[in-house]
Amino acid sequence: MNKQHFPGAAVRSGLFALALALPWAAQADEPQVIHLTQTGCQFVESENGMDHGYSTSSKADCEAINAQSGEERLAGAKPLELEPGRYIFRVSNENVPYELGFWLRGATLVDRALLPSVSGGGLAQGTTRDYEIELKPGEYHYSCPLNPTPNYSLVVKG
Repeated sequence: MNKQHFPGAAVRSGLFALALALPWAAQADEPQVIHLTQTGCQFVESENGMDHGYSTSSKADCEAINAQSGEERLAGAKPLELEPGRYIFRVSNENVPYELGFWLRGATLVDRALLPSVSGGGLAQGTTRDYEIELKPGEYHYSCPLNPTPNYSLVVKG
């Protein structure tokens, strides 16, 4: 049997395979989105999806609520576990009538110096904001200092 060689066939075949692979490669570089919903004094997803229905009109309300129930709620909350990589924390203020924020940082003072962090405010009632970060292995906390929430745990395993 006589095999014919067509110059450029392998190149065209390789380019076709590359064209098929490119959309997947672009998706691999996209950050993963983590959705978090703030209601009064809490992140709903961080407390196993339970909205406690706290009514709050100020930071002081949440400080009092969390002084009474924060430790117990944290004890029942499962830490968020992620792989190292790029993430967008998409945070929504569902029904809190004052401006909120988001703060993700290392769990200890040493971790805060060594691990990346992201923070910001501007979350008026009914709005959503994105906070992008590249997470490295370690232990983190996230919370809202304006709608004081407990310090929820996030563990990045590498």
